[in-house]
Amino acid sequence: MFCKVRSLGLHGVTGYEVSAECDLSNGLPAFDVVGLPDAAVKEARNRVRSAARNCGFSFPVSRITVNLAPADRRKAGTVYDLPMLVGILAAGGQLPPPAPDAAFVGELSLSGELRPVTGMLPMALAARRAGLTTLYVPAGSAAEATLADGLTVYGVERVEDLVAHLRGEAPLPPAPPWVPAPVGEGELDFADVKGQDQAKRALEIAAAGGHNLAMIGPPGSGKSMLAKRLPSILPALSEREALEATEIHSVMGLTSREHPMVSQRPFRAPHHSISATGMAGGGSPVPRPGEISLAHNGVLFLDELPEFHKDVLESLRQPLEEGRVQIARAAASETFPARFMLVCAMNPCKCGWYGHPSHRCRCSEAEVKKYLGKLSGPLLDRIDLYVEVPALEFDELARRPRAESSAQIRRRVAAARAVQAARFGPQGPDCNAHMDAPALQRFCPLDEACQGVMKGAFERLGLTARSYDRILRVARTIADLDGAEQIGVPHLAEAIQYRESPYFRR
Repeated sequence: MFCKVRSLGLHGVTGYEVSAECDLSNGLPAFDVVGLPDAAVKEARNRVRSAARNCGFSFPVSRITVNLAPADRRKAGTVYDLPMLVGILAAGGQLPPPAPDAAFVGELSLSGELRPVTGMLPMALAARRAGLTTLYVPAGSAAEATLADGLTVYGVERVEDLVAHLRGEAPLPPAPPWVPAPVGEGELDFADVKGQDQAKRALEIAAAGGHNLAMIGPPGSGKSMLAKRLPSILPALSEREALEATEIHSVMGLTSREHPMVSQRPFRAPHHSISATGMAGGGSPVPRPGEISLAHNGVLFLDELPEFHKDVLESLRQPLEEGRVQIARAAASETFPARFMLVCAMNPCKCGWYGHPSHRCRCSEAEVKKYLGKLSGPLLDRIDLYVEVPALEFDELARRPRAESSAQIRRRVAAARAVQAARFGPQGPDCNAHMDAPALQRFCPLDEACQGVMKGAFERLGLTARSYDRILRVARTIADLDGAEQIGVPHLAEAIQYRESPYFRR
């Protein structure tokens, strides 16, 4: 007796189709699972047997073999519990054979309840690509599965409910498509930040063009406060961006029944003690996404930048250029998306007060150089804007009126992003920071006056070819915020100004 049940699996952050081929034959009772299963898949034998018996079904006393095809790809996780159970019951004649265009995914408890699984969205998208039309999933994962349009999703609470549905005794209602609730105004607002107009301007430019930013200043000047308010002025996620971010968060188990979709741009702020694997991704035997992938289409905030381990910072270099990270291990190789805005905050020295008019810094010049020397030139060259965040004076804190709100800044950012979307089209980059060389040639021409300004800056600051291109991208963003069709001298001069940090000359 044989039954084939279609299911789904995960490879990195991408789903793929898996067939659970269940065979019941004569011989000594046994239950074997083949097809490169990991320990969690092998343990499904005990969960399936107990769930079947506790739900009142007769578990076959025969030789049971379950093959998870394709057999040359490692299977991991608990998602194959449900297809195994359905296949064994159907092979034993206790269930009608499932429809050929239906797939089953879910983890079983010993009592027959279905528990939610991670990575539901990428698996549902894989089901749609494979031509499947019906998906049976745990009730806790049904809302996430409905994000893949074109599928009829059934959320199952218990095995008995599924069996009654498949027998036609008590049909289950399809899960309704999940509709996000209106996003309210966040608690963090730029109106709460007093002073720091130059830093706010730099953050507005960074948000409008998707540029990387570094803030340098003494302790308590507001660097972290400003960075945490950056998401409040970023444009809303498009449907494509939201699905991309949700796939990664789903694989890492960061979605829930109540919030199955990432509806706001991610903001990740890992502690400086994080490892290179935690930042870039990795693990064994199957690599998993790291913080830079979780920040995809959002912001990666690194507070106290020089305190991060050197190998952690150097792991950012390639993803910042390519928008993806490739993890190569002996057992497997994975490529994860990693298109993010890098926002850094740091003190100018170990004590934090180097260069302050109060002269309270007691660090020697050698100590300051050693502290700043932790950051490599190639990494610094990939940052578009450097801005100083000085300590506020008493008058600024006590008398300054309420500042401009995030909603006002966000309207200008959204207008600039709309200009970029119209300029590049649906197949082009999504913001100025991601322009390639042909796009720079086409959309960032410089007239004679601008050429003179750029030449002087190039020679005075010792710019590299990469920093030259980044200045052009920032100038293009400033022009978009200004509503100008061409880059002018004021736009270019402001962009160059953000490369002229007294601490870094990049």
